[in-house]
Amino acid sequence: MLEMKNVVKTFGSFRALEELTLTVPRGTVYGLVGPNGAGKSTAIRHLTGVYRPDSGEVTMEGRPIYENPEVKSVIGYIPDDVFYFPSATLEDMRRFYQGIYPRFDTELFSRLYEVFQLPKNVPIRRFSKGMQKQAAFHLTICTRPEVLILDEPVDGLDPVMRRQVMSLILSDVAEHGTTVLISSHNLRELEDVCDHVGIMDHGKMLLEKSLADMQGRTHKLQLVGNTPDGLEILHESVSGRLKTLIVRGQAPEISARAAASGPAYFDVLPLSLEEIFIYELGGVDYAVKDILL
Repeated sequence: MLEMKNVVKTFGSFRALEELTLTVPRGTVYGLVGPNGAGKSTAIRHLTGVYRPDSGEVTMEGRPIYENPEVKSVIGYIPDDVFYFPSATLEDMRRFYQGIYPRFDTELFSRLYEVFQLPKNVPIRRFSKGMQKQAAFHLTICTRPEVLILDEPVDGLDPVMRRQVMSLILSDVAEHGTTVLISSHNLRELEDVCDHVGIMDHGKMLLEKSLADMQGRTHKLQLVGNTPDGLEILHESVSGRLKTLIVRGQAPEISARAAASGPAYFDVLPLSLEEIFIYELGGVDYAVKDILL
């Protein structure tokens, strides 16, 4: 299990993390989401042992991560902006990774040339952005990490390679029980792969649950008729006679209250992760606004 407990981090007068608590269950795929500036990358740099918290705890299986080489040797990390030594080839970086990560799998590294089809002896700086990101996956997956932390992992990859990379990650989870944390703005893609989701804003954790629980606690009610009584409505919009309500609660209760109001039509629908993200962050304050020019 990967944990942050009441972590505070400040940079000068700016408080980047405010008593942040985060729990990633072992063997799960966890999606960390939030608006720009929410503190996601700062949290990730604590989980990878780059930053030391001002206060609070950051642990893996109860052991501190910061300045703990043994723990960090089983954590794989791919940042948004990947780094390589200026003249290094993929084979040069393999030797470098192999010297740092005791579980590095050279046989797997050779097999992955068939997947990524990257040149072995061309400096990585000459690769395109997408090829550099592929090189990061090629190297990091071969470290056989117990925990894999990814910051905007598929940014710059074409759709076919995005699917290939996600397939590799999920195969690793299934075969080796790898714990994966993914921070991404592509909520549609996260929805396909995540078991748990944490929503951050202003350095705090707003909501952290399994995706199934999260989708079970808020629904979309569409109806033609009067607005039912007794519902916790987060947002309401009207298009002609059709009302669309974002309602917090379980589907059976919402259906019963809607039916009791005698509508001409109603339907209770699950929310996508993107819709949950918008309404948990304040509804219309974060929704797209129409601006007349």
